[in-house]
Amino acid sequence: MGTQTLLQLIGGFVRRHWRAYVASALMLVGVAVLTVWVPRQVGRIVDALVAGELSGMAMARELAVLVAMGVAIYLLRVGWRLQLFAAAYRLGVELRTRLYAKLTTQGPQFFHRSRTGDLMARATNDVDAVELAAGEAFLAGFDGTLTLVLVVAMMTLGVDWRLALVALLPFPFMAWSFWVISQRVHDAWRESLDRFSKLNDHVQETVAGVRTLRALGLEARAGAEFAQRTKAAADSSFEALRWEAAYEPAVGGTLTLATVLTFGFGGWFVWQQQMTLGQLTAFTMYLGQLIWPMFAMGWVLSLIERGRAAWARLDPVLREPPGIDDCGSLEEVRPGPLAFESVGFAYPGQSARALDDVSVAVAPGQTLGVVGPTGSGKSTLASLLLRHYAPHEGRITWGGEPVEAYRLAALRGAIAWVPQEPFLFSASIAQNIALAKADATREEIEHAARLADLHHDVRRFADGYDTLVGERGVTLSGGQRQRVAIARALLTDTPLLVLDDALSAVDTGTETRILEHLRGARAGRTAIIVSHRLSAVADADLIVVLKGGRVVERGTHDELLRRDGWYAAQWRYQQLEASLDAA
Repeated sequence: MGTQTLLQLIGGFVRRHWRAYVASALMLVGVAVLTVWVPRQVGRIVDALVAGELSGMAMARELAVLVAMGVAIYLLRVGWRLQLFAAAYRLGVELRTRLYAKLTTQGPQFFHRSRTGDLMARATNDVDAVELAAGEAFLAGFDGTLTLVLVVAMMTLGVDWRLALVALLPFPFMAWSFWVISQRVHDAWRESLDRFSKLNDHVQETVAGVRTLRALGLEARAGAEFAQRTKAAADSSFEALRWEAAYEPAVGGTLTLATVLTFGFGGWFVWQQQMTLGQLTAFTMYLGQLIWPMFAMGWVLSLIERGRAAWARLDPVLREPPGIDDCGSLEEVRPGPLAFESVGFAYPGQSARALDDVSVAVAPGQTLGVVGPTGSGKSTLASLLLRHYAPHEGRITWGGEPVEAYRLAALRGAIAWVPQEPFLFSASIAQNIALAKADATREEIEHAARLADLHHDVRRFADGYDTLVGERGVTLSGGQRQRVAIARALLTDTPLLVLDDALSAVDTGTETRILEHLRGARAGRTAIIVSHRLSAVADADLIVVLKGGRVVERGTHDELLRRDGWYAAQWRYQQLEASLDAA
């Protein structure tokens, strides 16, 4: 999709919600007609009073007509605002929904280069700015333009065209001023939105890492940096508002000069009996009614420029192609052999290959253990299987089909994955365990927790499984968070279980109990266990050792011990370490 301008976005939205905009426009037409009719009515009353043609009852009737016009104008203004703002809010909902859907389809590479606080700022401040441009700016522009046309027409055709030409002489100066100011407003709001985004990102990072800041005694430094960023954001917002305020002097100066010209030339016309006093009164009221169209023009330009600056930040995110194309057609995974065939991969921007010519095959129901030094590509293997990334060479097949042949939702729905750093939501323990199976019973949740050796820990909490874990599970220890994630994976009946170093934060005793439970729980399920602890994969049907992205050893636990390579040396070291800890 090509770049879409703000006006194209709003134009498409207006076409889809034309009824609300047409209703608002018709109400505004009524407001404009009644508004420009009031001065003419007042002029007639003044001339009738001067001529002594109005009696008490006639005067009351004329005043009643003016009051009725005022009430009608009030009701119509309320009506168009209700119609318009309801439509504009729908645009905000649509944009946030599109943005959310876009973010949920992006892969890890997108979030590696995007900041969470910045994305939140785009979903709030930037969408609000676009919403204002589609709501207030659109109809204020229509209202101001319509009122301007009708007022100028009444001044020219209904009163005196000569006086109208004289009164409009200063207006080209105002148009030039508006053009200059609007350029400054656009630049100022773009800078303001960028700085607010940086402030938002800083706050998000600070709150997420508040315990680290406290542990290192960095509260004062973090506070000083926050104050600096807040001041920068406030200064840029003030600069934008200062330029917005420049519209008012331009309008005020223009109308003041127009008023002086009107009274000068209009008084001369009355003196020469070329105009009546009532006509001059009506003309002066019309000139006063030009205040709103002029201010509306400044307000519209300000909102449009703010919306343009915001849309320039939103549009690239909405146009960002997904990291992985969901081009598959198969809606259901057929469990079968799982194979990595000469897979090669390098992360974006890195010349070193994370995986190089990796070939591994796993039969249905078997367990594959993946071990190796830090940075050897173990987690990359799991990421490629989940299609967070696509391999550069080779392919991955499951059930005889390339994994890209499956729809992403079907593929990932068939895999229970426990990552190295499990994510918990701000909900209860039970809700976090039942995340992928919302209809799970309490008995099923507790059974999964027992398999993950979590049940006894949960029973010690005052609220048990209803205990709220806080943001990102802050109230739980690292080992408890991992076990919640393991219970979540075991609760789902998926054909493939992937544990990506999921036992790194638990002690060896807890690890042993969890592994014993897993042996029964994963019966009949294919499993991939990635671990730096070799005890976690000792019972696997096949173990591969990765080093530098390549498979350097493969076999069962006993076979690898007999080969006396990296695996055997690491096994002896870890067994010695475990015996020393036990002592």
